[in-house]
Amino acid sequence: MSEESENYAQELAETIVEFENYRERLLSETLEAAQKAKLIKAQVMAKLAPELADIDSKLAALRQQQADLNTGN
Repeated sequence: MSEESENYAQELAETIVEFENYRERLLSETLEAAQKAKLIKAQVMAKLAPELADIDSKLAALRQQQADLNTGN
């Protein structure tokens, strides 16, 4: 793997970790705020679901890029 490819792989791995952390933080902070506001968890999750799905699809695409890079495709 060239140095450029190694740098890209490292940046890709860091981006994946940042996205995973963002997703987890978004979920936990939203649920915590909802609990304080005495909102129903199911309603909060229903509103949050589209954003979580978007994050999940982006994470899947990044992981696929990472897998492709690791297999040399």
